[in-house]
Amino acid sequence: MELPGGVYGITSADFGGTHVEAARMLLEGGVKIIQYREKNASTRRMFEEASEIRKLCSEFGAVFIVNDRVDIALAVGADGVHLGQDDLPLAAARRVFPNGIIGVSARSVEEALAAEANGATYLGVGSVYLTNTKADTKLIGEEGLMSILGRVSIPVYAIGGIKLEHLRKLKAYGVKGVAVVSAILGDADPREAAKRFVSEWMG
Repeated sequence: MELPGGVYGITSADFGGTHVEAARMLLEGGVKIIQYREKNASTRRMFEEASEIRKLCSEFGAVFIVNDRVDIALAVGADGVHLGQDDLPLAAARRVFPNGIIGVSARSVEEALAAEANGATYLGVGSVYLTNTKADTKLIGEEGLMSILGRVSIPVYAIGGIKLEHLRKLKAYGVKGVAVVSAILGDADPREAAKRFVSEWMG
């Protein structure tokens, strides 16, 4: 499956709505790749939420990725999974998900090169800017992002503190897209915020 460029929407229930509501607003705003990211719910609840988001992504013709949980991704028929450095090793995920999209988080050239060598489909690289979305985020800045872009050939999505005004610069650096949480879901009108991000990227 072709990876969409542009805005990579990540769901969150930290802004007053549910993951499913967040996914719907992102999709209605024109986002074409959605990641379901939930760390604390029961496996049953995660399965139910991911199942609903899978249906929505199919309806909107979007790619659906599940964060961390390969079992949930397989159970709901997701297009892929995104793995952090402390999650299931990429090689093990690839054995059980041979044809799926597998993204990997990378904060250094070494992590990026290892992920590419082990068969990652794409990289999520950051944090490029300061963010409060993840408590344990390491800031790598634009320089860290560019150093990784210069060494790998697989697609890179920039993540971490990305705002509307950053998009043109990041696109010029050569990223495939930008992963966004709070700048869209924390807006008073997330659907319209998503539209602004999609439009800015396209422009």
